Amino acid sequence: MPMNMGRTKRVVPPHLRKAVELRDQACVFAGCGAPKYWCDVHHLVHWISGGETSLENSALLCERHHTKVHHGFRVERGPTGRWRTFRPDGTEIVIGMPLVI
Repeated sequence: MPMNMGRTKRVVPPHLRKAVELRDQACVFAGCGAPKYWCDVHHLVHWISGGETSLENSALLCERHHTKVHHGFRVERGPTGRWRTFRPDGTEIVIGMPLVI
């Protein structure tokens, strides 16, 4: 099954959603981790801005964080595969490791 639908489809087909779920496992917004069954597949480059429906251009986001990225926040996947989250002012949201006591 193709992992890049290009611009032929806006809605993510089931096989592509499954691939995104296998890769991401949960909401990729910094500090969230909502389970995959609570999440939408988000176009990293928005469809309306010319983004394609593809595995590379997709991320799992829960409803709350999906709304945030449509209102100025941004998620991106770096070359190492690590997800990064940015505020509308461009600063990165960094979640520290929990302290072990």
